[in-house]
Amino acid sequence: YLFLCFQFLKAFDYTPRWNGQQQMYKLDIGWPKLPEYFTGQTFCVAVDSLHGLVYVGQRGDNVPKVLVFSVEGYFLYSWNETVEMPHGIFVLNTATDSSVWITDVGTGKYGHTVKQYSPSGKLLQVLGTPGNAGSSLIPLQFDQPAEVFVEESGDLYVVDGDGGMNNRLLKLSNDYQEIWLAGTNGTGIGQFKIPHSVTVDPVGRVWVADRDNKRIQVFDKVTGEWLGSWNKCFSEDGPYSVRFTADYKYLIVAQLNINRLAIFAAPPVGAIGDCVMVHTVQLADETKPHLVDVDMKSGAVYIAEIGAQQVQKYIPL
Repeated sequence: YLFLCFQFLKAFDYTPRWNGQQQMYKLDIGWPKLPEYFTGQTFCVAVDSLHGLVYVGQRGDNVPKVLVFSVEGYFLYSWNETVEMPHGIFVLNTATDSSVWITDVGTGKYGHTVKQYSPSGKLLQVLGTPGNAGSSLIPLQFDQPAEVFVEESGDLYVVDGDGGMNNRLLKLSNDYQEIWLAGTNGTGIGQFKIPHSVTVDPVGRVWVADRDNKRIQVFDKVTGEWLGSWNKCFSEDGPYSVRFTADYKYLIVAQLNINRLAIFAAPPVGAIGDCVMVHTVQLADETKPHLVDVDMKSGAVYIAEIGAQQVQKYIPL
């Protein structure tokens, strides 16, 4: 009888409370309304919380590379031009307009680039040398750039790359000139092994998921100076994605190989200190959460899962 009860509760994604954790999120089973629009491998997701839009980047032959949904879960439209293999996606809202930034790790004529699009998919800007992998800064080259974060000022942070020749964090000005560069291939302080995701907090710190070194490293956004790292919390699996909650109190980290979201207390101004895990969300086996994004208005978390080939939405309780 107890076994049957447990199976029943498990089927309904019930998280027991006796493990000492206060549940923070629950799955929105109604998002999206029609999951069959996911026809490829869903690698990345970005939320335009100002306009209530969710952009999904997917890969595959003869599939639309970018899908656009409403935050309510309705499919709106898709686009495909000049996107080869999307890896990371980011939405920038400024006072005057919105744009969608995509890192493309393809090896064809559009690959090894960071690209800016209008919300409808018009190509506005290409950073890097399309089709050519490299490490040069003049002209700018990338090799499988993993993710980009763009500030309202137009300054960009690019983690480059997803397994290519580069293991670096690059800050570019709004006219795409290098401001500073951090990282080489290695395990030492400020070095990377697959820098996979990047985000910036309101107190001037840049957070990088240093995936294969199984740690998060933190840098000063003005100078590029190394500020600290978290590594004790990632013995089971490295961090794949880093995003802050809407109130910036917590950092949400996806761990692909153990199908988990880990939620950490974000340190206030000052020392980075050690990581403090406050909650986990255990996903189903083989979902493989790759990159996540947070709706900075509602606090909802969207997870691009390459194993399950879907994006799931979790809403804060």
